[in-house]
Amino acid sequence: MAHDDTAVPKTAALFDAGPGKWGLRGDPHVWQALRGTLSGTDLPASADAVARLLRATFEELVEVDLSAEPAPHVYRERYAHGGMSGGMVHPDT
Repeated sequence: MAHDDTAVPKTAALFDAGPGKWGLRGDPHVWQALRGTLSGTDLPASADAVARLLRATFEELVEVDLSAEPAPHVYRERYAHGGMSGGMVHPDT
């Protein structure tokens, strides 16, 4: 049996560089939660599979159904770390 030493990229690598602008104060904390949750997950082979994984993980972490008409923002106490909009998550961001 051949041994392949090629490292499989992890999905968390997608979160190494954050966006240039955040929507609300909870967004960076969701970003970090996504990175942590996906730290051991191999990067899927297709863009569609990546999109499905990211969507499902986001929905789980933020407890929101993106297939329904999403609210412009949701409050989640676990992402509240200070500030007037602390804990507010902007699903579009």
